[in-house]
Amino acid sequence: MSDTVFGFDTNRVHAGYDPAEHNQAVSPPIYSTVAYDFRDVENAKALFSFSEAGFLYTRVGNPTVAVFEERVRILDGAAGAIALASGMAAISYTLLNLAEGGGRILVSPYLYGGSADSFKKIYPKLGIGIDFAKNILDPAKLAEEIRPDTKAIFVESISNPNAILIDVDAIAAVAHAHGIPLVVDNTVATPYLFNPIAHGADIVVYSATKGLSGHGNVIAGLVLESGNFDWKSEKFPQFSEKYYTLRTLDGVERTYLEAFPDAPFSFRIRLNYLNYFGASLSPFDAYLAIVGLETLSERLDKQSRTALTLASFLEGHQAVEWVRYAALTSSPSHARYQRDFKKGAGGILSFGFKGSEAQREKFLNAISLFHYHVNIGDTRSLIVNSPRTTHGELTPEEKALADIPENLIRISTGLEDPDDLIADLEQAFVTAFA
Repeated sequence: MSDTVFGFDTNRVHAGYDPAEHNQAVSPPIYSTVAYDFRDVENAKALFSFSEAGFLYTRVGNPTVAVFEERVRILDGAAGAIALASGMAAISYTLLNLAEGGGRILVSPYLYGGSADSFKKIYPKLGIGIDFAKNILDPAKLAEEIRPDTKAIFVESISNPNAILIDVDAIAAVAHAHGIPLVVDNTVATPYLFNPIAHGADIVVYSATKGLSGHGNVIAGLVLESGNFDWKSEKFPQFSEKYYTLRTLDGVERTYLEAFPDAPFSFRIRLNYLNYFGASLSPFDAYLAIVGLETLSERLDKQSRTALTLASFLEGHQAVEWVRYAALTSSPSHARYQRDFKKGAGGILSFGFKGSEAQREKFLNAISLFHYHVNIGDTRSLIVNSPRTTHGELTPEEKALADIPENLIRISTGLEDPDDLIADLEQAFVTAFA
């Protein structure tokens, strides 16, 4: 199917799959196989020289996984996509692919705690410097923080847990003016609520564990590329390096730019990092993600409406100090929400609990309908004290930079009746302050 013939909701159900190619199976089959027979010697030669598309070994490619990749690629309007075993694998392979051999990444301070912790613990020891931006909300000043060896800017479109909306258009313009790509973690928004590539992003990463699959039953990640960035730049010599493994049938060595001109970034991840580091998404997990993707619009619509309902309830509650949700008119991100998020602000909100630590813990222990754990984007509504859990790795100074006070409680809305969720919150408040 063409990328542009059908609308979003048609593509989330049909894109990237033709039943005629799979024994007329209506639902994509689970190809539980390690390897694939060659038709003949010529077919093997063609596959290994990349002159023919096909599958060799499930670590680097599988028909079920390919359906998932292609479907999300089309939804995002991307030139290439690769699915991986987790969102963290998507982030790590992206940063390694960008800054291989050294360099720096300028990152937003408003990030998932695991991302922030890995940035300070892992990458500096691999020769990749991480700079937490002080002006991510002021793109006009952000350029001052870009160094000669900065290789990319990394942001979350909707931040976790603060639900801050980043001005992707403005930051993309800053990045491109300095010859570097913008990487957007679009996990919370999903392509349904926000399309980073349409706003200038060059690389998009997802933890498909969250909203994309949406049922809390699969760990998965994705990396997508826009196809618009010029990787021939001297900043990225790795893309112009010739490889023996990319040789033609005639034995001519090629670069990734020559072998895969439309999607060199994702193919380089596939054949270098996925191939040899091995964070492969299993066919069964890809199948679960495909099934979850089919209800993406309905889930995000309901979760966004419920989040606004809960945020409005909390904003007027005497036990709440503040509420962060972009769809509220009181939010600093509200203007950007009105400009860029026409379908909703997503299911993540946070609020400040007005009480002691003991009362806060009593409140969480009194919750009965919400699930108390660290995931987001589930069909079930979730609640957690982020400063002690999802962002517990951050020091007090890092929490201050990320604007995560100790009384922050994060909610990820599910598909329950909002009145039941409000009743659960209210009874927990009553219990906490009894």
